[in-house]
Amino acid sequence: MTQLRPIQQRPFSTIPVRAALLLVFALAGCHKNANPVNPSSLGPTAAPPPTPAPTATLTADPLAIDLGGSVVLNWRTTDATTVSIDGIGPVNVNGTQTVSPSTSTNFHLVAKGDGGSVEANVRVTVRIPVVPVAPTEPAAQATDMGSEEVFHQNVPDIFFDYDSSALRPEGEASAAKAASFLVAHPDIRIVIGGYCDDRGSAEYNLALGENRANAAKTALVSAGVAPARIRVVSYGKEKQFCTEETEACWQQNRRAQFSLDR
Repeated sequence: MTQLRPIQQRPFSTIPVRAALLLVFALAGCHKNANPVNPSSLGPTAAPPPTPAPTATLTADPLAIDLGGSVVLNWRTTDATTVSIDGIGPVNVNGTQTVSPSTSTNFHLVAKGDGGSVEANVRVTVRIPVVPVAPTEPAAQATDMGSEEVFHQNVPDIFFDYDSSALRPEGEASAAKAASFLVAHPDIRIVIGGYCDDRGSAEYNLALGENRANAAKTALVSAGVAPARIRVVSYGKEKQFCTEETEACWQQNRRAQFSLDR
């Protein structure tokens, strides 16, 4: 009788199992050690675009008119939220307006927006009509003029507020007194000089001095003095009556001065 041998079991192979475990542990370790992305490592972010600065244009049509005429102001702005014009006040960001200045005027516009502010200017010249008069004899003219002292007693200077060419009540009274004397002495010709204090640019004060002289001339013409008898000149801030830096001194320099035109 043949004796059977016991069946020997094959040993279980652990190589594939170990490989699988190592793969799982490796994946787990990689996941555990992963760090989140630092935003600062990506470099600087793009800055928002700058807010555009406003732009503005101001024109006048026509640029020169006769006294009593009208002119059309036209303004255009971009990127502005508020717009104002000196002497008019707040206006739309774009628009037109008809004005009738009585003297030569510098219209000043200021436009403001989130990106800053900008200014625009236009000057309108007002022509005072000239009425021709018959020439007078020099001897009669000299007799009628009288002395400088009598002239200045009856034709006093007119003084103005800071940065203004409007006649104050006392200025209107001075103009009325001067007109009364000049109407009674029709052969007298005069020069009105416009003066300013020393603050501000020379160009601006020349324009302001002209406005002051023309304002005084307009008051005399309205009271009956022939325009042809009056000549105006602006000295701006170039000729100062007082040189102290005080309000009292500045007031002396803000005037329309009357002189005999020989």
